[in-house]
Formats: sequence, C-alpha cells, structure tokens
Amino acid sequence: MFTGIVTALGTVRKLTPLGAGRDMRLTIEAPWPDTASIAIGASIACSGCCLTAIAVGPDWFVVQASAETLSQTTLGTWRVGSRVNLERALRLGDELGGHIVSGHVDAVGETIEGRSENESMRWLFRAPAALARYIARKGSIAVEGVSLTVNEVDGAVFGVNIIPHTMAVTSFGALSPGVPVNLEVDMLARYVARLAEFP
Repeated sequence: MFTGIVTALGTVRKLTPLGAGRDMRLTIEAPWPDTASIAIGASIACSGCCLTAIAVGPDWFVVQASAETLSQTTLGTWRVGSRVNLERALRLGDELGGHIVSGHVDAVGETIEGRSENESMRWLFRAPAALARYIARKGSIAVEGVSLTVNEVDGAVFGVNIIPHTMAVTSFGALSPGVPVNLEVDMLARYVARLAEFP
C-alpha cells in the first residue's frame, strides 16, 4: 500500500527485454540515500504502478514488468531517460499524508491542458469513460502515483491543481498536453459504486 506522496523523482537507466521481448526488466536510478537497503521483494510505486524490486545497488534498483503491465500502463512508453515518480511502500506508523493507494493502475488517461492559476497549475485530464463514474469533485485520485484532489469533473474530464512544490519534485514539471498518465481512482469510490450495483 502507498499514500500517493512521491518521495523521489527517478530516471530510467536501462531497459532489458525478456524472453520474446514482451516482458521488460527496468533499471531505475533513484536519488534516495539508502537505495542499497531496499529489500529484495520490496514493493515500490513507479509512477503509480506497484512493482517488485529484484535487484538493488547504491543508487539504483531493478524491477520487472510483465507484458500485461506494459500494455495497461504508461510503462510501455518509457525510454532510457524517462522520469519516474517513486514511492516506497507504506510502513505501519508512517504518516498518511495523501490517501490509500494500492499501486494497481486502473487505466491510462490523457493530459488535456495545463494553465496557470495563481501560483499553481490547473491540469485537465481525460479518463476512459468506464472510469469516469468513480471520479468525484473533491474526491481523491492518483495521477502518475501522485495523490491529488479532484477540483472539477465534466463527464470524463477532470481537473486538479498542482502546487509549485509538487511540480518541482515530480514528473509533473515536464507534463504537456497529449501525454498519457497512469490513473488509479480512490478505492473507496470503487467499492461504494460496486456495492450500489446490488439491491
């Protein structure tokens, strides 16, 4: 489990196709001071996608992504040099600063528009139609692994405000219209909607 509070901005250092080339091993450079202490088998959210560390070094770790993960998230578009929002798994007693995030990406959305709004940026994203019912004004959503508050909803399009600090320490600093983003809706919204389907 995660909170959607990104603690580092990593960089894809190496991509290694596996087997028939459908799975991928990814080496990610991470600026954490204790990267070498990451346990093999530990979960790390990489731009919102929960992946398992299979090797670690002094400033890097390696994860493996299946063909399913590559096709259902933005990971399939990553290249050497791609920036990655990183979060280590939540530990008992840690501060819950964002909202409960599972790291199971629901869908890939599309970045529509960004505009300055006072000192922050208002970004609009389009979610797949099937996911829109779970997105509510003033609810929570994880975009690229970042916990955000939904400020507006218009059909499948929703808007969030991103403050300068978040822009500086996440991949949002390089966001532009048309860029695909990993989306994970609030799990409470998902289960409430599911329960509402039954009489």
